[in-house]
Amino acid sequence: MKKILFITSSRIGDAVISCGILERLRLDNPQARFTIACGAVAEGVFTRFPALDRLIVFEKRPYSSHWLWLWRQVVGQMWDLVVDVRSSGVSLFLAARRRKIIKGGRRPGRRYRQLGAALGFDPAPLPVAWTAPADDAKAAALLGEGPVIALAPTANWDGKIWPPERFVAVFNALAAQMPGARAAIFGGPGVDEARRAAPVLAALPGAIDLVGKLSLPEAAACLRRSKIFIGNDSGLMHLAAAAGTPTLGLFGRSKASEYAPAGPRTAIAVAPGPEGEAPMAGLQVADVLQAAQNLLCA
Repeated sequence: MKKILFITSSRIGDAVISCGILERLRLDNPQARFTIACGAVAEGVFTRFPALDRLIVFEKRPYSSHWLWLWRQVVGQMWDLVVDVRSSGVSLFLAARRRKIIKGGRRPGRRYRQLGAALGFDPAPLPVAWTAPADDAKAAALLGEGPVIALAPTANWDGKIWPPERFVAVFNALAAQMPGARAAIFGGPGVDEARRAAPVLAALPGAIDLVGKLSLPEAAACLRRSKIFIGNDSGLMHLAAAAGTPTLGLFGRSKASEYAPAGPRTAIAVAPGPEGEAPMAGLQVADVLQAAQNLLCA
């Protein structure tokens, strides 16, 4: 049986993006078992991976000592393949028949394509999201029947966040064209995520509040049942696209040329101005609404 070590990101979005090549490796090596090493925040991205043998979760430590810790976890094994998305160099000091250290850091171009090209996959595989029957059952119970419009009004910093009242305006406009539509508000755990989502929840009292209440596989299952996802550039945006949900990503202070959502049905709405430096307030409701309508009709 083949043993494959996959070292990936500590951030949810980057971890999700790496799932495309991980799934392709699984399909190309049906008898292989995988050990996956990732950061704690991204753990849930991989818990439902079908060929998972071991999930190693690590946190950043002073003087980069977390890499030494990780090496100690995996050194006692002959690996058939080691793929290091983090460019950590750990694999250089492991017994491995094959190894691929993928260049890290920010550079121009779509990240999922860079990962695919590094492993010789053409075209680059799109990210995927794995769920279990229990996740799907919970999503069905939470969302019920009828169309659901998923909104993700949070992000990891305020500069990437579209004004909350505009999320409300877009939902109301779409709901007027979609009988029975309800909003589901997504966000991560913690007080900052709750604070950022609060204005949208307050303005939409009938919304399904999912902020900080779901594991990542449960969130993926809920997103998969949604009619459309509209959200800031965030890990949830990438998860929605990977789950196959029609996904509209909103960009201003981050670069859509690098981190636009990658999935079977995706679109972007970008604030006017220099890429990665445009204030989100410049992105108008009419532009987001038109992009959402186009995506729904695609």
